[in-house]
Amino acid sequence: MAIKVAINGYGRIGRNVLRA
Repeated sequence: MAIKVAINGYGRIGRNVLRA
């Protein structure tokens, strides 16, 4: 499932962008 991979990659970098 590409959704799981997208959340895993976005969760790592996305968390930094959302906090920034």
